[in-house]
Amino acid sequence: MYEVRRADGYWVSDDRALLDMVFIHESLAGVYWAVDRPRVLTERSWAHCLCFGVYALDGTPVGFGRVLTDYALRAHVGDVFIRPALRGLGLGKALIESILAHPDLVTVADWTLTTADAHGLYRRFGFRLAEPDGKWMVMQRAGLG
Repeated sequence: MYEVRRADGYWVSDDRALLDMVFIHESLAGVYWAVDRPRVLTERSWAHCLCFGVYALDGTPVGFGRVLTDYALRAHVGDVFIRPALRGLGLGKALIESILAHPDLVTVADWTLTTADAHGLYRRFGFRLAEPDGKWMVMQRAGLG
């Protein structure tokens, strides 16, 4: 189990037992990339990904993200969100920092993701636009893999 705790009490964990499918599915239903996604597809996607929850001090889920990866060379970040009322607290940044620092992903050099509206968040970690549509972003970490 991998866990990163912040001084303000929020924390990120890859412990699947803590994930709240109802919270995650309901949250994803309200974002542009997952509108009308059946719950069964969200659940199936978890089976093949490294999942991360973001939690308040009392354990209440406040965010989520997942990584589709071979755990060696490539990874794709997806379904990243933070509760709207808690945006602006650095929780999205903490989630991405935790994902990139995960011990099982340290050799991954080729990273991808898609976004229509969070380019600034990902640019701070080295992601750049890769496709003319302005959604695909990539990152290659030097000296790894």
